[in-house]
Amino acid sequence: MCETCGCDAGAPGGGTARLTTLAAPEHGHEHEHEHGRTVTLGQKVLARNDDLAGRNRAWLAERGVIALNVMSSPGSGKTTLLERTVADLSPDRPISVIEGDQETLLDARRLTAAGARTVQVNTGAGCHLDATMVAEALAALAPPDGSTVFIENVGNLVCPALFDLGERARVVLMSVTEGADKPLKYPHMFRGADVLLINKIDLLPYVDFDMDACQDAARRLCPGLRVLPVSATRGDGLPAWYDWLATA
Repeated sequence: MCETCGCDAGAPGGGTARLTTLAAPEHGHEHEHEHGRTVTLGQKVLARNDDLAGRNRAWLAERGVIALNVMSSPGSGKTTLLERTVADLSPDRPISVIEGDQETLLDARRLTAAGARTVQVNTGAGCHLDATMVAEALAALAPPDGSTVFIENVGNLVCPALFDLGERARVVLMSVTEGADKPLKYPHMFRGADVLLINKIDLLPYVDFDMDACQDAARRLCPGLRVLPVSATRGDGLPAWYDWLATA
């Protein structure tokens, strides 16, 4: 049993993380290359997490690899944002993704088709990634020196905020369809953010969302927080996101 969030290590599918590596398509062809390398990793959630996060950070720093922990609730658009980011930026910089979900390879296949080498971490009953899972995923991924690694965490605004993975920075994503009060309801997630992306702004004419109130609430929790309104599907605001990535 996870001492922090109650993930049941004894439940069916719980207590282990399954790793599957997918290679990016070659020559621009959008088809998946699954090498069938699936590893079962025994996990004791939170065991040695902080120590392993420090080791992950050192491992990444030695190779000049920038790792970004991307967190949000389910359905905010993390995968769509990363899909667009990979497609736009990967011709100029190597990008890899550690994709966290409880089950399926659906999102990993999308990111692989966009051009990223991807490792899928299926957490079973677990509701977040931890440093042990990320260490194993980095070993399987073997990102090139000087590259960028996105860690797409399991969709959850609570537990992922508590786990250091060894990342360079934390990216929090929310959408206008979730309501402007999200920072007030989940303060720990927003307090630890390095940048906040407010996604799906193309839907603003159709939803009741107070952009100013949301930004003010987030900045009260995290003074100086960079807030970037974006539309991952339409492309609004993405140049500012890419500028931020260039300096992360």
